Amino acid sequence: MFAPDQIVALLRRLGITHVVTVPDSTLGPWAETIVSTPGVRLIRVCREGEAWAVAAGLHLGGATPLVIIQCTGLFESGDALRNVLHDWKLPIPAVIGYRSYLNQETLPGDTCLVFTEPILDAWGFHALLITDPDQYDAAVEHLYDCRAAGTPGVALIAEGKA
Repeated sequence: MFAPDQIVALLRRLGITHVVTVPDSTLGPWAETIVSTPGVRLIRVCREGEAWAVAAGLHLGGATPLVIIQCTGLFESGDALRNVLHDWKLPIPAVIGYRSYLNQETLPGDTCLVFTEPILDAWGFHALLITDPDQYDAAVEHLYDCRAAGTPGVALIAEGKA
């Protein structure tokens, strides 16, 4: 949804030092750009729960991580989220891909549309749904404002053919 140069600008605006990810087909194409961004390290993990744990360790070590995962990985990572965001109270920001939001042709009846937003609410995320590339500035400002407030923020990026 966002162009690679926009992702670099987002990372710079937020002062991100590490991107921790399990890339999907929509968000994964940003990897090459992230890898070539000076001062930012891309860390690929096997499971989304690991992404939160690695981001927490980086944060505690003085880094500024960003988690990038898909909503299905959000579902998988509940216990790690609870520890990182609520027990340790770490304001780790995230970009989460919202599978099938724009079109359900490929996966008719995909329940991601049923569960994603309620789960984000339940875990206490301050989420902003991004359905159009023109909302880039709003996404950056949302994540920046969440960081300034010391709360975990999510830019929820609509995925699927539009």
